[in-house]
Amino acid sequence: MPTVLGKLRKRALTPSPSETLLETRGFHRKSPQARQLLETVGRRFLEGYGHVMSAPSAAGAERDLEAIPAQFRGFAYEGAGMGAAMRDALPGLGSGHVDQLLAGPGSAHTYMIYVGIGWSMARLPRFLRADVNALDPLLRWLVLDGYGFHQAYFRTQRYVHEQHRDTRFPWPAHDYPEYTGNAIDQGIGRALWFVCGTDVHLVAATLEKFPEDRWSDLWSGVGLAATYAGGCTERELADLRHRAAAYQGALAQGSAFAAEARIRAGLHVPHTAVATRVLCEMEAGDAAAVTQELIPQGAVHGPLPAYEVWRRNIAARFTDVAGSQ
Repeated sequence: MPTVLGKLRKRALTPSPSETLLETRGFHRKSPQARQLLETVGRRFLEGYGHVMSAPSAAGAERDLEAIPAQFRGFAYEGAGMGAAMRDALPGLGSGHVDQLLAGPGSAHTYMIYVGIGWSMARLPRFLRADVNALDPLLRWLVLDGYGFHQAYFRTQRYVHEQHRDTRFPWPAHDYPEYTGNAIDQGIGRALWFVCGTDVHLVAATLEKFPEDRWSDLWSGVGLAATYAGGCTERELADLRHRAAAYQGALAQGSAFAAEARIRAGLHVPHTAVATRVLCEMEAGDAAAVTQELIPQGAVHGPLPAYEVWRRNIAARFTDVAGSQ
C-alpha cells in the first residue's frame, strides 16, 4: 500500500509517461496496433517502477505487481527491478530492496529484474550502482543487456544510428570485462524492436548498418524482443527469420530465452508460441526446455564467460534443428 511519503517519492523520481510515447522518442510507427502495444509496454514498465517507489519497501509492491495482466507483468517487474536498485542506491530510501524483490514472487521474474537493474545503472553514477558481484554469476550479464536497451531507447541517435559501442564499461575484472560490449549489444538488439516499431524489414535494415561482428548479439536481442513483446504476424516473423540468414541461430537463441522467461514466470501468451514456432521451429515449452538443458554445469574455463558459452550452445542447437529439416 503506497504511503504519503511514497507517493511524493514516486512523483519526484518517476519519469514522465510521455517519455515512452513513440512520437516523443521519434520511433517508427508501423501501425496503430503496434504503436499501442509498444507504448503499453512502456507504460507498464513505469507502473512497476512506480509501485516500488511508492510502497514502504519493494516487498510491499508485490500485490500491485501481481495484479498487472500477464502480457505486461514481466515488463512491470523489469521496471520494479530498476526502482528497487534506485532505492538501494539513493540516500534515505533504505536498502535491501532488490533482495526483497527477488525473494518473493519476483523470484519467477529474475531475468526481467536483472534487466531492470541495468536501467538503474544507466541513470546512476558509478559509485552508486548495484553490486553485480551479489547477483547470480551466470545471469548477471542481463544487467548489461538492460543497460544497452536503455541507452538505445533514450540515446537512440548515438547508440543506434551512429552505432556507438561501449567497450570500457566498468565491470569486475575477474568477470570477463572484455565481454561487456557483447552483452550491451544484446540489449541494443532488443531496443531495435521498439525503435523500428516492430517493422521487421526496418529492424533488419537498421541492424545491418552496424559492423558485422556485432550482428550475432544484435540478432539475439531482436529474437528475444519479437518473442517476449510480440507485435507482428506469423508471416512477418518468417520474413524476420529469412533476413537473419546466417544468424538464425542467434535469433532463435534470443527467442528461446524469451520463452523461458515467460514460461518460468507463468506468463505464457499466444504470441510467444507463434514466435517460437517460426524462429525456433519448436513449441514455446520445448524451446524454453533447450535453454535449461544446456545451462553449463560447473566451472567454465576459457576465453568466454559461461553465459556466452550457454548462448552459443543454444544457438548451435537451433542451427542443428534447422539443418535437419
